[in-house]
Amino acid sequence: MGVIFRKPEEEDGSDVWKLIKRAGVLDLNSSYSYLMLCKFFPETCVIAEDNDGKIVGFVSAFRPQNAKDTVFVWQVAVDPSQRGKGLGKALLKSLLSRDACSEVRYLEATVSPSNLPSQSLFKGLAKDMKAQCTISECFSENMFPDQGHESEWTYRIGPFESKEITEEVQ
Repeated sequence: MGVIFRKPEEEDGSDVWKLIKRAGVLDLNSSYSYLMLCKFFPETCVIAEDNDGKIVGFVSAFRPQNAKDTVFVWQVAVDPSQRGKGLGKALLKSLLSRDACSEVRYLEATVSPSNLPSQSLFKGLAKDMKAQCTISECFSENMFPDQGHESEWTYRIGPFESKEITEEVQ
């Protein structure tokens, strides 16, 4: 694959925004939101960088305050040139292997019904981890103020032991 995984730095925010835009399949949030993620959530966000130093993958995630055993993945972005190489799954495993996720037993993410690659990613991760993947509605279509936003379904993977992930990544 030829990539390294690292924590984001504040200066990465602009390049992350450009990656999300290039990816073309995710909601493009403000550049400010990516600057904030890189600055304030480096322990639960992951950058994938190629041999030339180009950011080719990004995971944004956080630990919900009301679920200390869970990490919520907001976005998984993979550069179009890197798709189909397992980078998305490798990014998630890198996240789960971090000290910040040592007490995590569940990974959650929301996925829209038309996002088949993300559905496959999370189901495949659950299979690799030998963990259950439960799917339930999170945000119905009518909850979004703009027309045309699909509903979002929660994919909940677990329980699992983060120790097993750490051993696999090393």
